[in-house]
Amino acid sequence: MGNSLWMEFIKDAGSLITPHEQTRAGFIALALEKNKKGTPYIEEAKVLKIEASKAKTPGDLLGMDAVIPALLAASGVSEKAGKYLEEDDKKEIVQAFINEFLEPAGLDFVDELIYRFILTKGDALGGVMRNLAGKLGEKKFIRTLISSLSLRGIEISWRDRNNNWEKYDGNLLDIEDNLNAVSWESNGQPRVLILNTIIPIVSKNVDLSLLNCKKEDLKIKKNNGTLKNPANYIALGELKGGIDPAGADEHWKTANTALERIRSSFSRKEFNPYTFFIGAAIEKKMSKEVFSQLSEGILACAGNLTLDEHLVGICRWLIGL
Repeated sequence: MGNSLWMEFIKDAGSLITPHEQTRAGFIALALEKNKKGTPYIEEAKVLKIEASKAKTPGDLLGMDAVIPALLAASGVSEKAGKYLEEDDKKEIVQAFINEFLEPAGLDFVDELIYRFILTKGDALGGVMRNLAGKLGEKKFIRTLISSLSLRGIEISWRDRNNNWEKYDGNLLDIEDNLNAVSWESNGQPRVLILNTIIPIVSKNVDLSLLNCKKEDLKIKKNNGTLKNPANYIALGELKGGIDPAGADEHWKTANTALERIRSSFSRKEFNPYTFFIGAAIEKKMSKEVFSQLSEGILACAGNLTLDEHLVGICRWLIGL
């Protein structure tokens, strides 16, 4: 079942290209998620406006403990940066912010504060959003893998972010945000698929790694002999969930470099596990390169994350290894 199953759902390079309707749906999903992620910042701004409105002058804000953190945020100091500043440093920054921006605003100083608070929070939201597409793609893969295993009546265990293993009880909503590994048996052989883990043999993070081992073998967090043994690896893959066509080639370039690194690292150990690729944004040029690698046996499997048939096929391939 190694290198041929992809032919069931990929007929040619064009089969890999992301359809326009899927790109559109992806952008809509990201927009809705962005609004959802931004809601807490809007609520904070509403509370800030009510609290700050109690001040008669910008200088009065300095004596209001409830708004000091927001003043610091509006000044452009992130929570991370704030940890490296002394209290006197923070007061100096806030005072400069008041003098430079709030005082000149006159009676509209509260609105000026709110605008600048939202501006800096929006920048923080942008940082969250840059990682969101990948997270959404990862969730979709997890849902499909778990569903594919469950449909076959295979007993599933999953590991949470605290490295605790639990049996799957049929509730996907509780686990897709916390799962970092899945365990099952294939033809009597133990299988564990781990997500986003630094693989010692590669010395880099790998998105998806399928191992021939028991879940108990992964309980040790540090110096894990299971992860260091190249013989335990069956397949390793890269998953790129970004949906923007403009970034497709860059995503593939990054993934392809990572996959080449994986193959060369294992080859030096005289092992050759399968490699595979899953991408959400696949354009024409990229599709030809991916298809070529599939045809030449460089990639053992690949598919478009936005196409259910592809994702189900990849999970069927993984389960059968």
